[in-house]
Amino acid sequence: MIQALQARARRFLRRILTRPRIDLPLAAGLFLLAATGLVTLYSAGGGDLGLVGGQAARFVLGGALLLLISRIPPNVLRSWTPWLYAGSTALLVLVAILGEGRGAYRWLDLGFMRFQPSELLKLTMPMMAAWYLHPRQLPPSWKDMAVVGMLIAIPAGLIAEQPDLGTALLVTGAGAFALFLAGVAWWRIGLLAGVAAAMVPIGWHFMHQYQRDRVLTLLNPEADPLGNGWHIIQSQIAVGSGGIFGKGWMHGTQSRLEFLPEHTTDFIFAVFSEEFGLVGVICLLALYAFIIGRCLWIAMEARDTYSRLLAGAIGMSFFVYVFVNGGMIAGMLPVVGVPLPFISYGGTSAVSLLSGFGVLMSIHANRKMHD
Repeated sequence: MIQALQARARRFLRRILTRPRIDLPLAAGLFLLAATGLVTLYSAGGGDLGLVGGQAARFVLGGALLLLISRIPPNVLRSWTPWLYAGSTALLVLVAILGEGRGAYRWLDLGFMRFQPSELLKLTMPMMAAWYLHPRQLPPSWKDMAVVGMLIAIPAGLIAEQPDLGTALLVTGAGAFALFLAGVAWWRIGLLAGVAAAMVPIGWHFMHQYQRDRVLTLLNPEADPLGNGWHIIQSQIAVGSGGIFGKGWMHGTQSRLEFLPEHTTDFIFAVFSEEFGLVGVICLLALYAFIIGRCLWIAMEARDTYSRLLAGAIGMSFFVYVFVNGGMIAGMLPVVGVPLPFISYGGTSAVSLLSGFGVLMSIHANRKMHD
């Protein structure tokens, strides 16, 4: 019995380690984006090599996971999905009991590192939604939509309770994108949007005071320019002062003079805009657009429902990260703590994102092997 299990394990590992899985255009885009992030971080951090080294280490770890996951066939990932979802949700429960942080309990201390389990749900949530919808008739029925809604609500509620409303909304969006790509009729989407809009006053009642302040500050940041409005005002100054061509790398003033808060994390896009100007922003957004377009192309070429819904949800979620962070630093959206992918420093965001791109490369390679 033991020998048979060992033989199966060896065959499985041999199959994983010998299959070419890298989508070169997507890998090139990610590499260029990561390099841009390190260059920007070096400037935003005032030449702090320790900061850049920490981020580079995250990229290396994420890249290793990308290579590993990309070699796992999509049907194996699909069979693991319920367990991955259950495990990541259980970690959220553990955070509620043992979590730590400053004002918000989002992290687990593993001794050798601190770990944010909510990052796992950015990947396991769309995986679970795609897994549930895979064997069912599409477009989904009201019953199937309700089940997916419950699967989304459980982890999203646990994350919002930490509190981390920004990540909770991103996880909700990741699962909702899989449902949307399953072919939900537009009239149903409109009806659900209307219900959600009607529940806004109820949601407002359950929001923390600092979350309400962020929304009110968005509407009129000048009402408290030295307090709640400081982030948005200084970010807008940095973006506007960059002009067409920017002030040049390492020559930004808003971050160097400490006017711009969180200039290595949530507001690093403002640093990039100040130093590289409109031309640099257009080039960076074009790079993001290429990566998102490649994700959606992989989704269109996928061979089964699970792969198509999952790849599309990952691509659309990536778009939301960029859109929300850009809207935040431009003063068009509330400050919700959503980092700019591969540019902002810290956390496990880069690792979880690269793991998701590993899933995309697995899906793409599976299509090529069957062509």
